[in-house]
Amino acid sequence: MTDSQIVNEKFLVSINDILSSGYVPELFAEDERDEIRGKVRAEAKSQGVLDMPEDLWNFYLDKVRKNMHMGLCFSPVSEKFRIRARMFPGLINCTSIDWFHEWPEDALIGVANRFLKEVELPSDELRDNIAKHMAFIHISIGEAN
Repeated sequence: MTDSQIVNEKFLVSINDILSSGYVPELFAEDERDEIRGKVRAEAKSQGVLDMPEDLWNFYLDKVRKNMHMGLCFSPVSEKFRIRARMFPGLINCTSIDWFHEWPEDALIGVANRFLKEVELPSDELRDNIAKHMAFIHISIGEAN
């Protein structure tokens, strides 16, 4: 799913829930939940899970969490990415971010300077050195992976 396919921010509520807990409230009616519990009952019993509705449901949710894979593509350049990351923390906290293109050093320094502009520092030279160090750390982490 790409960010351009999100025509309504409400879509991200369900995606955030799936990423954070593997569960979307009210996704299944009770009769559907009973059917799912019935389908996992034998496997759950073989793994020592009690034959109780809540235990069977939790067993099912654990299976979903272990086998769930999602591909999301968002542009990190837009303001929407920053806003969505704040509103839906599962998009950041429960994912592995894969930057397709590494940022060049001058772009990293530029971003660091933009944020450091608001910070009161003794000199512009110190501000430049901190920005260069921040870029160095970012690049070093990428190289270490």
